[in-house]
Amino acid sequence: MEHTTIFLILAGCFGLFMAWGIGANDVANAMATSVGSKALTLKHAVIIAAIFEFCGAFLAGGQVTSTIRKGIIDSDLLSGSPELLIYGMLAALLAAGIWLLVATKYGLPVSTTHSIVGAIVGFAAVGIGIEAVKWGKVGSIAASWVVSPVIAGAFSYALFRSVQKLILDTANPMKNSKRFVPYYIFMTGTMISLVTMFKGLKHIGLDLSKVECYGISIFIGLICAVIGKFLIRKISFSEERNIDNHFHDVERVFGVLMVFTACAMAFAHGSNDVANAVGPVAAIVSVVSSDGEIAQKSMMPIWILLLGAVGIVTGLVMYGHKVIATVGSGITDLTPSRGFCCNLAASTTVVLASGTGLPISTTHTLVGAVLGVGFARGISALNLRMIGSIFMSWIITLPAGAILAIIFFYALSAIFG
Repeated sequence: MEHTTIFLILAGCFGLFMAWGIGANDVANAMATSVGSKALTLKHAVIIAAIFEFCGAFLAGGQVTSTIRKGIIDSDLLSGSPELLIYGMLAALLAAGIWLLVATKYGLPVSTTHSIVGAIVGFAAVGIGIEAVKWGKVGSIAASWVVSPVIAGAFSYALFRSVQKLILDTANPMKNSKRFVPYYIFMTGTMISLVTMFKGLKHIGLDLSKVECYGISIFIGLICAVIGKFLIRKISFSEERNIDNHFHDVERVFGVLMVFTACAMAFAHGSNDVANAVGPVAAIVSVVSSDGEIAQKSMMPIWILLLGAVGIVTGLVMYGHKVIATVGSGITDLTPSRGFCCNLAASTTVVLASGTGLPISTTHTLVGAVLGVGFARGISALNLRMIGSIFMSWIITLPAGAILAIIFFYALSAIFG
């Protein structure tokens, strides 16, 4: 094949740009509840996100990638012209990256999954033909975009109602928070551990049975609960601050918990959404390294996962504050207890989807979770105008990705064809 070195360099650059966009726009969603509820400062949230996003993307980012790359396009139709796949994947990365940059500039939380899927569908439809797109697969992905916010919303609604019933609406909220919060910490610790065991560790050659995974995860959850209980004990409680039913100090207890859920959300997001950046890069590298042969299966090189992980962290650090402001305080007023419910519900949903290899949108999942918590307090607690503009940006995302990808596809074909 001609231009192989140029294709590899472009794939690396565009993949890094796409990962940067994911970090700037999507990771903000993962951390926005923590910052909006004032459980974490922006600086602390960025540090936590950087560590756990990197670990999620690098250790657990391998499984979803194959769905994005092979599932949407019928690769058999490209066997005679592998260069079309290269142009298309390059165009898709550049298109999705640019749309994410534009959306982030205006503080709009959009779906990176929508962006890349729209871009891939756009180039495939015009570059290869309508029949090359597996519309059934696209349909199931689209259905998951509706299902994921509904599931996350239901989870967060149920979680927040349980917090209200067990702690906030009781005669002694402070006493009950000390009693019940360690159980919530246990749930969160177990959840983070399970996704690490099932997804993260398979890439480093540790072969654990399901029983061992559950056993270790429950053990780690118990350790987290014990640490949480110790930290809660260290919080000083004041009568003066707590004229209104001890709510101030109850929320401080949930502030401890938000650190756990912020970690869970960042890890789950890294493992799930890095596929949007590294999937197309892996497809290009596979075609170039096999001299034009489009393999059904190819190994995910470590350097590609590393590229995605570094890009995500860089985007978050440089530009993540824009969308954090929108999601953290724009949809509904968040406190640590509400933010915790959002994060645990959203990370549970993302982990379930990530384990089954179905690409979902973290944005939709988290916004669904925030809406669930808002509904638990009544419709008046929601900022309907902000929700409307977020929904509108979601609708625009798919066609924007597709149109940009079509333009770049023709441009690359003209330059290299």
